[in-house]
Amino acid sequence: MTIAASPRWLISGATRPAAPKLYCFAHGGGSAAEYIRWARDLRSAELHAVQLPGRGSRTAEPVLTSMDALVEAFLADVPLDGPVPYAFFGHSLGALVSYEVTRALRAAGRRLPARLIVSGFPAPHLPRKRTAEPLHRLPDTDLIEAVSRIHGGIPEEVLASPELRMLTATPLRADYQILETYSWRAEDPLPVPVTVFGGRDDRVSREQLEAWQDHTTAEVTVRQFPGGHFYLRERSAVVLRALAGAVGTVDSRAHAGAGAGAGAPERSTPC
Repeated sequence: MTIAASPRWLISGATRPAAPKLYCFAHGGGSAAEYIRWARDLRSAELHAVQLPGRGSRTAEPVLTSMDALVEAFLADVPLDGPVPYAFFGHSLGALVSYEVTRALRAAGRRLPARLIVSGFPAPHLPRKRTAEPLHRLPDTDLIEAVSRIHGGIPEEVLASPELRMLTATPLRADYQILETYSWRAEDPLPVPVTVFGGRDDRVSREQLEAWQDHTTAEVTVRQFPGGHFYLRERSAVVLRALAGAVGTVDSRAHAGAGAGAGAPERSTPC
């Protein structure tokens, strides 16, 4: 697999000219490394893992702390208007980011993704539970322990190492500031098909996942997998097959206008 950063926002897998592009947005505190490992097995797409400032290859850059700033910076630097159809995948906070990027593309009159695949995040219009103290204001150790307690997913070596905790806390704090200061603004539903993934044992309920149908005029598919918030790590082979199936619909839809056709929402059964 060839890995190249082009542009700086993207770490990309092998070039596959005949395949649609898949842009992957990581969870809060995550990095492109979460998804670039998928590129070898996900042969139905050319995978591009999004690397936000302040982590991985961009550790020296200042982090972004608002959704509007993140969306604006991403769209200013990443070309999405070429002839090849593309889809977005985002997990947790990445789901919200991919949704807001799609709305910003529509507002700018730019080409939309042919499919939006969101994972482990409630529909954005739903009210969110607030903690007494916003997590992004907690000291480093308290922040990391709180996120680990709520969602898991933080490696034991990070929890055990003061140095790794410090490196992890900066992007994690920035991402939680984005999440905790985010305010959904009502707009017309997107003309883009939406695939929704989630873990059966996650705090995000099936009802919260199904509520994504309010954000599209096209079809919606909801699919749950065994596992918690990071089910996609626990069941990677099954998830990758499902992701390949979702991306496999992109070619046939792209020539019709990137998901412009409306249809009755559909729901799949849990798997």
